[in-house]
Amino acid sequence: VFFWYVFFQEMEKLVACVQKRPDALCRLICFPWAGGGTLQLAQWSQCFNDSIEVFCIRFPGRETRLKEPFAKDMTSMANEVASVLLKELKEKPFAFFGHCFGSQLSFATALHLKEKYGLEPVHLFMSGASAPHSEGFLAIKSIPISDTKDEEIIAYIKTLGGTPSELLHNEDIRKQMVLTFKEDIRVLQTVSFEKAEMDPPFSCDITCFNGSDDKLGDVQAWQELTSGDTSFFELPGGHFYLLEPSNESFLTKHITRCIENAGL
Repeated sequence: VFFWYVFFQEMEKLVACVQKRPDALCRLICFPWAGGGTLQLAQWSQCFNDSIEVFCIRFPGRETRLKEPFAKDMTSMANEVASVLLKELKEKPFAFFGHCFGSQLSFATALHLKEKYGLEPVHLFMSGASAPHSEGFLAIKSIPISDTKDEEIIAYIKTLGGTPSELLHNEDIRKQMVLTFKEDIRVLQTVSFEKAEMDPPFSCDITCFNGSDDKLGDVQAWQELTSGDTSFFELPGGHFYLLEPSNESFLTKHITRCIENAGL
């Protein structure tokens, strides 16, 4: 009984699930962006039919995990997701969707699951992100985050869009957002994935989405990471193109189609 209680607590802490669908054929695990919470992606469950159950991952240091220390590195975050969700992931097929920071965490989690447990998603959906072994991603590692002033971070958050301006006018919320964003960038800087001269780590299909105005480098490099098919879609908008209702509709319909075509 104690084990189940602890397990339930860990699940409740880590996962936001707005609509439980115990009979779903597949789970879509969503990983939010840097500085973000579960609010938007957890609501995606309303866009999917009964065959897909949506889990959204909640990172430490925000929402109901506000009192927890921020994660120190990507490996520990990937390990937490893998260990807490292991029973669920063994139970039925799953797919991952990540945006920006969430793409890197979903990739790290998928890699850990493959190497340690031989588990693989039926599909990886990457959004707004350069591949982790690419030049475009390596640029993130050179950001001197400790020396970056709060005002500069707020200005950057504004240029990205996706954050309601009234939130940025509240000093307490603004401070917390800057802190969370900085800590998430620090975690991103701990990613070290070297694409060795070996076979690609995955065999599932990968779909990459990004906004047409989002200047991303090396999106194409994702295709080096799977022996499956890789497809690329550019949708109108900037970094947070996915918050536009028309784009959200395209994404959720396309994800549904990919999962249904995976022959589960």
